[in-house]
Amino acid sequence: MTRSSLSRYLPILDWGRRYDRATFTGDMVAAVIVTVMLIPQSLAYALLAGMPPEAGIYASIAPIVLYAIFGTSRALAVGPVAVVSLMTAAAVGNVADSGTAGYVVAALTLAFLSGVMLLALGVFRLGFLANFLSHPVIAGFITASGILIAASQLRHILGIDAQGHTLVELLSTLFANLGDTNPITLVIGVLATGFLFWVRRGLKPALRRLGLGPTLADIGAKTGPILAIVATTLAVWAFDLGARGVAIVGDVPQGLPPLTLPSFSPALVSELLVPALLISIIGFVESISVAQTLAAKKRQRIDPDQELIGLGAANLGAAFTGGFPVTGGFSRSVVNSDAGAETPAAGAFTAVGLVLAALFLTPLIFFLPKATLAATIIVAVLSLVDFSVLKRAWAFSRADFAAVSVTIALTLLFGVEAGVTAGVVTSILVHLYKTSRPHMAVVGRVPGTEHFRNVRRHAVETQPHVLSLRVDESLYFPNARFLEDQLSAFAADKPDLTDVVLMFPAVNEIDLSALESLEAINTRLQDAGIRLHLSEVKGPVMDRLKRSHFLDALTGDIFLSQHDAVCALARPEQATALSRPDQP
Repeated sequence: MTRSSLSRYLPILDWGRRYDRATFTGDMVAAVIVTVMLIPQSLAYALLAGMPPEAGIYASIAPIVLYAIFGTSRALAVGPVAVVSLMTAAAVGNVADSGTAGYVVAALTLAFLSGVMLLALGVFRLGFLANFLSHPVIAGFITASGILIAASQLRHILGIDAQGHTLVELLSTLFANLGDTNPITLVIGVLATGFLFWVRRGLKPALRRLGLGPTLADIGAKTGPILAIVATTLAVWAFDLGARGVAIVGDVPQGLPPLTLPSFSPALVSELLVPALLISIIGFVESISVAQTLAAKKRQRIDPDQELIGLGAANLGAAFTGGFPVTGGFSRSVVNSDAGAETPAAGAFTAVGLVLAALFLTPLIFFLPKATLAATIIVAVLSLVDFSVLKRAWAFSRADFAAVSVTIALTLLFGVEAGVTAGVVTSILVHLYKTSRPHMAVVGRVPGTEHFRNVRRHAVETQPHVLSLRVDESLYFPNARFLEDQLSAFAADKPDLTDVVLMFPAVNEIDLSALESLEAINTRLQDAGIRLHLSEVKGPVMDRLKRSHFLDALTGDIFLSQHDAVCALARPEQATALSRPDQP
């Protein structure tokens, strides 16, 4: 294997050869900032996933290092994220009780299955499959997930017990137990939430007014969650609030991530296969979106298939080191990029910082109230909630609006698995519906030019014996019959018709079903004494047609351009009609 091909599968060999002191400085600064941000996030997302707090840190060490070796993004920060953590809790909660050893093993198995699936997709270069989940559907799913996540954390803010994976279940159990609210926990949760919301908007300007420079003010703003954690932990410790019913993190093992093994039980694997696939798809779509956005800013290139391999390796690393499913996170990746990360080595340095935290800092979070972690999650996920996607979809496309609405409704009412499954299915159905009824236009020549436009939109020249029909979609089995029906309808309006020209400038593919429809059209027109012609056929489409008998049976000709076709079929003795468009 050559060095270039090896670098393709091990991107570290590419950027590693050019690593220098300036790059090291940028990566190190970014790593320090991201480490400070990642510690509270990791603990919070472990809580969201139903895992022990330390699992969040473990899931952020080996996965980051493995992604640095196999991933192609220079700024992507891999680790636990809100949506995937919620999906983990929903999936694992169906097979084991939270807080049990079986729950942890199921989470490890879920990470393992997700890693294997992502690796397989990457090796076989199947990253394009993620395109079947449209952006509006993803936006709808993330919005609904953000609401579910925030609702699921209200129990920690209130200090009560509430269960459920749907909005109805969560709200009903919250209201049922509202009388058990712990006032002290509520005060801590509300103050922490309010402070963190202020941090997002007000801390940086406040630091600037105190005289700090833009960089230091930005770093200070990123440490907001740390300040909330320190303040509330000290309050619980100083006033012994744990004895007054405030739920705390408690003992967190001190040390390096353990070596763990997922379960290979056929029964457990079969129950987690579908959730693992959904987590893989959602995680990859979220990660690749962030990676491509950040890469575009610096004119860098992302290889989606290699990203699958990098994320697959990261999830396998989580499975064998006490973690749970991970992917690239939006907020910390943006922070990583803005802080000056130049290479994936910034992630490796972040992992070192987290190792130090696991070795020396875990005793300090014994008194950390869970309400503060819940506040961290709520503030983070509410920024993901975006109902404006409904307004934009309604204005632009009713089909997309239906897809977004269905995804949001099913996610809230039936849970994340039902929501993302419905999103995938709806995306495919919307695509099939749109392509099954492709736009087709009768066209005529713009006077004095060789351009052809829709007769309903432009004043163009037409001839009564020629029907020029432009097909604006590839032809395949869902729309083959539609072409026949449309052509028959258009032809019925022209009693003097002798020639039909199908314009194919937008036809990139013709499958066997569409070929049979073209043959049927040719036969029917021939029986009616009408010739069928083609124009502006693309090379690959023509190559496909040449491998069939259609061209031998074609009653007309194939023209390089529509202008050539009209000139060849024109009858000088017939007057050219000027159409009157009925649309602006």
